[in-house]
Amino acid sequence: MADERHVPVLSQQVLEYLAPRAGGVVVDCTLGFAGHASAIARRLGAEGHLIGFDRDPQALALAEARLQALAEELGTAMPRVTLYGEPFSRIGEFVAADSVDGILADFGVSSMQLDQPERGFSFQADGPLDMRQDTRQRLTAEQVVNEMDEKQLANLIYEYGEERRSWRIARAIVRARPLASTSQLARVVAGSAQSISKERIHPATRTFQALRIFVNRELDEMRELMEAVPRLLRPAGRVVGISFHSLEDRIVKDALREGAAAGVWEVLTKKPVTATEEEMARNPRARSAKLRAAVKTENSERREKKFKRE
Repeated sequence: MADERHVPVLSQQVLEYLAPRAGGVVVDCTLGFAGHASAIARRLGAEGHLIGFDRDPQALALAEARLQALAEELGTAMPRVTLYGEPFSRIGEFVAADSVDGILADFGVSSMQLDQPERGFSFQADGPLDMRQDTRQRLTAEQVVNEMDEKQLANLIYEYGEERRSWRIARAIVRARPLASTSQLARVVAGSAQSISKERIHPATRTFQALRIFVNRELDEMRELMEAVPRLLRPAGRVVGISFHSLEDRIVKDALREGAAAGVWEVLTKKPVTATEEEMARNPRARSAKLRAAVKTENSERREKKFKRE
């Protein structure tokens, strides 16, 4: 049985909206611990094809091992599996146009990454200021907080963290340099930005979010993926996106809304689907999850050519 910390959020809703069928082709753009991928593989059957992406080498290795164990369990009922250790923004280089029945993206940092102090994503335990999803890339959060000038740092924290106290925080970071650990950074931020009345999160939460998004180019990656999705799906193919904060959700919502206006999509979720109280109790990460889904309209090829995101 999988570790409960790595149970995928909104798992039943993903299957409902993605609707994987026997013999279909489905792409999981964010494999993680392969929780969603495993459930999808069971639906695809021997004639199906599961394609997975994850730019985190450690996550890719764990996903591969879990899917191999599933193959041993399912035997001849296991679909063909193709995995890529690449960012999902490059999906168009590996997946042909009009070849896919479903695309799933569970955005943001994974529970597995958050649980490892050495990855530097969380201040719940002390670790290096790393925050790289792809550990092969050069830029780290430590470089950002120690080398970026105060104005750039403040703008980054404001834009990607939606943090109103960004100038105060940036000034404190610059004065406290050099910073090397998550606990150091969290203390500096908390000391400069006392909790706002009724605020439920730690004062450093938005700053950590901003740094992580910047280091990994997360919003740019999302935009590139959402732009590629319509041409990769077959007519009646489906896309499901799960986001965890307003910046992510806005990108998914806008992409689906603009595609619907152009006749490319029929949006299946008028409002984002959220977790039940039971799921939130079982998996706290699900508390902020929002699922949006759409189906590609029939005969939308000509419409697609006219549909361009800004």
